Amino acid sequence: MSPATRQIAFINAAHTATHYCLLILATAVLGMVAQDGGAFGHDYGPVMALGTAMFALYGVGALPMGWLAARFGRKRMMVAFFLGTGAGMAGAGFVSSPFWLAAMLGAMGAFAAIYHPIGTAMLVEAAGDKVGRAVGLNGVFGNLGVATAPVATAMIAQAAGWRWAFILPGALCVLVGLAYARLPEVSTASHAGARPFPAIPRAVVRRAVVVLLAIAAASGLVFNAFTLLLPKLMEERLATAPGLLPVIGALAFAATLCGGLTQFTVGRMIDRLTLRRVFLPLAVAQMPLMLALSFAQGPVILPLAAALAASIFGQVTVNETMTARYIAPPLRVKLYSIRFFIGFMGAAAAAPLVGLLHEATGGLAATLVVLGLVSAVTLVCALFFPDREEELKPELWNVAPAE
Repeated sequence: MSPATRQIAFINAAHTATHYCLLILATAVLGMVAQDGGAFGHDYGPVMALGTAMFALYGVGALPMGWLAARFGRKRMMVAFFLGTGAGMAGAGFVSSPFWLAAMLGAMGAFAAIYHPIGTAMLVEAAGDKVGRAVGLNGVFGNLGVATAPVATAMIAQAAGWRWAFILPGALCVLVGLAYARLPEVSTASHAGARPFPAIPRAVVRRAVVVLLAIAAASGLVFNAFTLLLPKLMEERLATAPGLLPVIGALAFAATLCGGLTQFTVGRMIDRLTLRRVFLPLAVAQMPLMLALSFAQGPVILPLAAALAASIFGQVTVNETMTARYIAPPLRVKLYSIRFFIGFMGAAAAAPLVGLLHEATGGLAATLVVLGLVSAVTLVCALFFPDREEELKPELWNVAPAE
C-alpha cells in the first residue's frame, strides 16, 4: 500500500469515528435512564438534550479550520482529531453528573469538528477525476459509523453498562490516532490529476455556492435529527418490551446500512451524470417518506426508515461533490469550513428538537412532521442547482456561456 493510499485509509477511518462518536448518546441514553437514572434522570428528552453542546461545538469548530490547517498543517490537525475525539469519548464514560457529561460531549464535538473541513478537502484532492467514487466510498465509511453506533452501543451497554459504550470506542480512536501520527506526512496535491481546475463562469459558481449553503442548513438538521431519533423510533414502534436494547440497535443498524450502500451507488452515478440529475430524485423522495414515517406503525417502519436513510445519506454524497466540482482547490478548505459551520449549526438544533418535542408530545410524530417541512428546502435547492454537462467534461467550461 502506497503512503498516499494509507493516508486515505486513515481519512476514511476518521469519517467513521466522527459519525460514530456523535451518535453514541442517542442509544446510550436508553441504557442511562434504565441503569443510572439516579444520576442522570429517568426521562429520555432531558438526557438527550445534553448533546446540544456537542453538536454546537461541532458546528462552531468547523469555521476556523481553514485558518488552523494553514497555520499548523493538515496532518497535525488530523492527529489532534483522533486524540482529542477519542479522549472526549472515553471521558464521557467516567462522569457522574449531567453537567460533566455535557462538558465531555462538548469537548468531543469540538475535536470532531476537525474532520469534515480538513479531511474532506484532503480526500477530494487525492481523488483526481473520480471524485464521485472517492466521496461515495468515503461516505460509506462515514455511514458505517452511523450504522454501527446504535448496534454496537446497545450491545456494549447491555453487556457491560453504558459507560463502556463510550470508553471502548474512545480508546480505539486514540490508538488509531497514535498509529496515524507515525506515518510520514503525504501531500495529496500531487494526486489531484493532470487536468488543471477549469475556469467556471462566476455566475454559475455563485449559484452553486448559494445552493450549497442553503442545503447545508437544512440537511444538517435533517441528517442529525433523523440519526438521533432512529433508535427511539425503533423502540417506540417495533421493540417496546424491556431488555430489547440490542434489538433496537440492530433495527437502527439495518435502516442506516441502506443509507451507506446508497452513498456508494450515488458516488458511482455522479461520475457519469450531472449532480442535479442525481440530486433531484433523492430530494423529491425525502418529504413524503418523512411524513409517512411520522404516523406509520409496526413492521412497515423498517422499509420506510431504510428508504428515508437512502435519500438523506445519498444526498450527502452529492453535496460533498458539489464543492469539488465548482470550487477551486485553494478555496476548498475555507468553503468546507463555512459550509460545515452552517450545516452543523442546523445539526446543533437536532438534539433539543428531538428531545424537547418528544417530551412535549410524548412521541416522535411531531418531530418527523417538522423535519418533513424542512426537507422542502432541500427540494427547492435541488431544483435551483445548475445542470451543466461541463461537470463531466471540464474542458468545455472554457467555451461555456455564463448563465
